[in-house]
Amino acid sequence: MTERADSDDGGERGAHLDGRPGKRRKPKGPKKATPDYLEKAALHYLERYASSRANLRRVLIGKVERSARFHGTDRDDGARAVEQLLDRLARAGYLDDAAYARGRAISLHRAGHGAQAIRMKLRQKGVDADTAGAALESLEEEAEAPELAAALRYARKRRLGPYRAPEQRPANAERDMAALARKGFSLDLARQVVLTDDLETLEEEAGAQPGPLG
Repeated sequence: MTERADSDDGGERGAHLDGRPGKRRKPKGPKKATPDYLEKAALHYLERYASSRANLRRVLIGKVERSARFHGTDRDDGARAVEQLLDRLARAGYLDDAAYARGRAISLHRAGHGAQAIRMKLRQKGVDADTAGAALESLEEEAEAPELAAALRYARKRRLGPYRAPEQRPANAERDMAALARKGFSLDLARQVVLTDDLETLEEEAGAQPGPLG
């Protein structure tokens, strides 16, 4: 059997569709961070993801940095182009930190995240403290007791505390409370959820259904 020949650089050469050997294509480098390219990249990103201004800035500055390293483009010019673009997007309504924070807070709350965890995730996306605080206040529209409702959602999803089989609850109580605490809920609230002997009343107090499993 004839062995396949290797290329001079130690790697196997590619092949054409007809079986003839051919050179592999070199991977393309990053595109130049021109104002036009940055605008297209920003709009493409916003089509796929909701974003805060700071988060989109981080994405675009990354492209500016890669362009500077690969093409030698000017970092300062790129940074100014990014800020001008962010201003235009904000004026056009594509960027709205308050709306983004509210939507993100509601989504996280419905997934069973506590206020502390939501605040941290918003901060990671560059949302300032006042905007994050206003977003958390808006959760009162979701439930009478938003923090309790979120804790119940998470407990139900993970089958913690009152959502366990009765015979399993005592042995797992401490572990379940720790799981809720790691999710950003206070120890008092974790204890209230895990040790309740009247789940129906607790759910009524929360003012919202725990949500579907999954």
